Amino acid sequence: MALNKKELFQKRRLRVRNKLRAIANGRPRLSVHRSSKNISVQLIDDIRGITLAAASSLEKDLGVVGKNNVEAAAKIGAAIAERAKQAGVEEVIFDRGGFLFHGKIKALADAAREGGLKF
Repeated sequence: MALNKKELFQKRRLRVRNKLRAIANGRPRLSVHRSSKNISVQLIDDIRGITLAAASSLEKDLGVVGKNNVEAAAKIGAAIAERAKQAGVEEVIFDRGGFLFHGKIKALADAAREGGLKF
């Protein structure tokens, strides 16, 4: 059965999300989205259904507008860690979606860990 890229991505995304639901234990979810031009991350409380904090490469104060590279991902990871601390969150679960944990996603996760988030 030949699957195209989009179907493989959706399959990975659902597999990751279902595993996270099983181990979430009330912790907020750090959800990452990466497009061809930008990268964004949200800290979501699934129990209450609200976003606690967010960071994106579209924000001018981060200085990475329109960039989608490893350096931009690291800055966004540091920013979300700082905003999570302000929201009173220290432990999260990392939802990489259907993206592979490599390159930009890994840089974002490492920067968030260095900023004090535990996952």
